[in-house]
Amino acid sequence: MQTLGPTTVTSPLALSNALDDGVPDYVPDGTRVLYGTELAPGELPDPSRSFEKAGPRETIFFEPRTTRAGILTAGGLCPGLNNVIRSLVLQLVHRYGIAEVVGFRYGYSGLDPASSQPPMILRPGDVQHIHTRGGTLLGTSRGAHSPSIMVDTLVAQRIDCLFVIGGDGTMRGAHLVAQEITRRGLSIAVIGIPKSIDNDIPFVDKTFGFDTAITMARIAIDAAHNEALSVRNGIGLVKLMGRHAGFIAAHATLASHEVNVCLVPEVPFELEGPHGLLAYLTSRLEKRGHAVIVVAEGCGVPLGSKATQPCDASGNLDLQNTELDIGAHLRTSITEHFKRAGIPATLKYIDPSYMLRGVPATAVDSIFCDELARDAAHAAMAGKTAVMIGRWHRSFTHVPLGLVTTQQRRIDPDKEVWLAVTETTGQPRFV
Repeated sequence: MQTLGPTTVTSPLALSNALDDGVPDYVPDGTRVLYGTELAPGELPDPSRSFEKAGPRETIFFEPRTTRAGILTAGGLCPGLNNVIRSLVLQLVHRYGIAEVVGFRYGYSGLDPASSQPPMILRPGDVQHIHTRGGTLLGTSRGAHSPSIMVDTLVAQRIDCLFVIGGDGTMRGAHLVAQEITRRGLSIAVIGIPKSIDNDIPFVDKTFGFDTAITMARIAIDAAHNEALSVRNGIGLVKLMGRHAGFIAAHATLASHEVNVCLVPEVPFELEGPHGLLAYLTSRLEKRGHAVIVVAEGCGVPLGSKATQPCDASGNLDLQNTELDIGAHLRTSITEHFKRAGIPATLKYIDPSYMLRGVPATAVDSIFCDELARDAAHAAMAGKTAVMIGRWHRSFTHVPLGLVTTQQRRIDPDKEVWLAVTETTGQPRFV
């Protein structure tokens, strides 16, 4: 685990290390959270496959009275961004008593003088009510910027701790910034806080915003189900977010229990043929008279030609583009199929995509955001750097940014989540 140096400052948190319940309030360095919780017969735990446990340290690296922190949010919107900003500011100012917190505007562009607006000072009064709103007080953006220029800005702004809130692309940017800081021999902590409604960041069991997205998605699915039930041969089609991973579609399906077909990017499917989706829908309408389909937006990736696929500023495929819109494609294909077959059917299409990410956090996500923010503050003040705050087996952890950038989290078609989906929907393999 990368650190900035020895911790010689007594923490101002004034917690107790009394073992009343067997667990001290301060987390001793070296405390680990095992990667695996199951052991085969005769197998012993492997301490090398573990994460450092997050939490407050009894001694810290930075002298709070002279410490200046910076916060930025990058990538797409996500429920809970304002909750994390607020909790960071309150923890750093009220509990640690640091000198000042600075908010950089519009993601990494806030660290690039060529494209940024001046940073804003974040006081407790400035963030008092922001958790009741969706979006982000600081603004966000996509796109790459020079790590050298960004570190120049951190030095010019006298930043000691930088908190970066974002998804996998944002974590890659944080890793590059941390590497440049290390190359220069600077004492600036870089702490990542993972957000993704897609829940696709590796080495964490959940990202904030995911629970809120599932709640919103279930509302859309329930509406589609009611539409489908209310007419003869009704079909409800719901497209949900999920660029490369179908966790929202899968978990919303499990939450609803009204979905008959769930399609995700990790599991290939065919439209035509005796085992294809269209044949299954025909059979479904004959037997039950209605159907509800949930599809993740990433299922549209195979629709486009590789030479012309449109991308956003971060290089991600623009899945809202007409060429790659799987929802519109399925709507047309299904409607034309039943028209050709001479079967009267009514399809209602619901696309709640941006409703999932632009709303305030639910109660569960609000609590989770607060926990992540507090542990991020603890990590930075203790001189941890180049780490992301994660949660693993319900314990909060320090995950090295270099590790985060090596993998992508996806649904395994052979594991519990997808098995639960197929058992809930009763759908076959569409190949």
